[in-house]
This record gives sequence, C-alpha cells and structure tokens, in this order.
Amino acid sequence: MMSDSDQLSLTFAALANKTRRSILARLAEGEATVNELAEPFNMSLPAISKHIKVLERAGLIIQGQKAQYRPCTIDVTPLVEVSNWTEQYRHIWENRFDQMDAYMSKLTHKENNDE
Repeated sequence: MMSDSDQLSLTFAALANKTRRSILARLAEGEATVNELAEPFNMSLPAISKHIKVLERAGLIIQGQKAQYRPCTIDVTPLVEVSNWTEQYRHIWENRFDQMDAYMSKLTHKENNDE
C-alpha cells in the first residue's frame, strides 16, 4: 500500500514534464488512443508510450481495452490530492499577495504625493 506522500511524489514527478501535462490536458477533453495523443508531438510512439506509462504509474490515466485499441482516459483522483495538499498553503500566498498589494498602494500613494 502506498502512503499519501508517496502518491503525491509520483503525481508531482509525472506533472513535472510539459509533455505529460499536455497529454493530460488533451485527455481532459475526452479519451484518446496513444496514436491520437502522439499527433501533436514531434516524438516517436515509444517515447509517447513512456510518458503514458509514467502517467499510469502515478494513477493519472487509465488505459482501457476496446476491441483492437486501448483508449486512455484521465483519472483526476491524484489531482484532487494535489489540490488538497496545496490548499493548506493558501493562507500563505494570499497573505503575501495582500502584503504586495499594500506595498503597491503605498508606492502609488507616495508617487502621487511627490507630483
């Protein structure tokens, strides 16, 4: 059984690659075959298959079996876990944005008074 932190590590490692994020974006529109997923990339089918295997190991996609082809679909469960993990840090970045906004307002106010 995999711990939550191990699953997060697999998910983040899979998402660290632009090609894999593009594949997930395509699958968010609906299922696709490996050939369909490979179309927009200038890579070999074996290279795309390796990316798909990484996404599969991370639990982000599922390859089905329909007749002679194996369509891929997205599984958002690991993304929900990423969202839950990042949510615990929301107050930090919101506070920093508030501080930046206050600083920008202070600069604007000072600039207007200097004119």
